[in-house]
Amino acid sequence: MAIEYKFVGDAIIKENISKYLGSTLVKAGFSRVEIQKTPVLTRITVYVLSPGLVIGRAGKTIDGLTDTIRKRFGLENAQINVMEVENKMLEPLLVSREIVNRLERGINARKVIQQMLRSVIENGALGAEIIASGKLAAKGARAKTIRKSVGYIPKAGDVTTLVREASTAAYPKYGAIGVKVRIVPPGTKFPDRQVTQIEVPKSILSS
Repeated sequence: MAIEYKFVGDAIIKENISKYLGSTLVKAGFSRVEIQKTPVLTRITVYVLSPGLVIGRAGKTIDGLTDTIRKRFGLENAQINVMEVENKMLEPLLVSREIVNRLERGINARKVIQQMLRSVIENGALGAEIIASGKLAAKGARAKTIRKSVGYIPKAGDVTTLVREASTAAYPKYGAIGVKVRIVPPGTKFPDRQVTQIEVPKSILSS
């Protein structure tokens, strides 16, 4: 039971750190965070579009961020590494933010989702799912959900940890829209099956 509590506690800490960094490093293009605990230190790897904005001149920005993380989350031995995002179309948070940006500009939700799915798969993802829920039409329309997926997206079991996932929200004039994105990155190895490169369906190619 103690081990179970530890895993739950670690997951909560990671979620809270991710939320904090997500709001703090918006301009740097924050995407995700990975946390690895060792007997000596807690290594926090932050993935962003612009590492220079996180590191700062002579490392002052990252030093300040590290001190804040240590105090805010009780991680005295925290060490932050900054990595540049290799492909933003394989990062769920960045994809969801792009979807939000387009929805807030008034672009049709179904069209946006199909275009983004196509782009994600064309960039090598083995699976992708986008869900948009809320006021997807003009003022006065009922809330609804659009769910589109391509390729293989596991929904249960330990293999779900291989799926990158992020959520955000759009606020167009006619009401809030929640956006969730799941992506299986290229090269992912599943223990129960072999997933090769996915072709973009014709229904999405024409969008």
